[in-house]
Amino acid sequence: MILITGASKGVGKYLFDYYMAKKEDVFGTYNSTILHSENGRYTKVDISTYEDVENWINSLPLKKEITLINCAGVTYNAFTHKSDPDSWKNVIDVNLMGVYFAIRAILPYMRENKYGRIINFSSVAAQKGTPGVSAYAASKSALWGLSKTIAIENASLGITINNINLGYSELGMIEAVPEKFKEQIKSQIPGGEFCTKENIVNCVEFLRHNSYTNGSSVDLNGGIY
Repeated sequence: MILITGASKGVGKYLFDYYMAKKEDVFGTYNSTILHSENGRYTKVDISTYEDVENWINSLPLKKEITLINCAGVTYNAFTHKSDPDSWKNVIDVNLMGVYFAIRAILPYMRENKYGRIINFSSVAAQKGTPGVSAYAASKSALWGLSKTIAIENASLGITINNINLGYSELGMIEAVPEKFKEQIKSQIPGGEFCTKENIVNCVEFLRHNSYTNGSSVDLNGGIY
């Protein structure tokens, strides 16, 4: 069984559609995106509110082997000295607290069944200093410490948690970047190409099926730092 937060667009939507096509038992969340329900497999959830997340988890026909993939995220661009504190905090509430809320809600089920896979999407932005993204970088780098602690707390019960530090990919926000700037970004990537959808799902599948990789952060960025 696969649970995906932020499954209405970008990486989350691609993974949701991929696993649906594979006939997996998959459920996803959305919030602001307008969606037609996929046979009840989409649920509107404010990921920054624990009650919403807990109600979603409790409403699902949970099975023994559960994979949670945290894709929900927002960004806010502003130089720190000019940033709006409420907008900055909202990024933390969604990107960090939302991940914690989803993990907190599902961990008791995973511990009871002695199995679990948790995969969080972090970002190269947390490794590569970029002006204007202090909130986003802070929220994504926080996932590293969170995952190491949760791994230690739950490894003996067959539960793994890992992060994917995603670089520039074909999915998500890159679509809004003008072509001339896309080429500039590509020129910074040693491989010269954006991360493909196939590379993303291959990394997710590796983490789902490798029980000895735990508390790690996998760099999926084409060598850019």
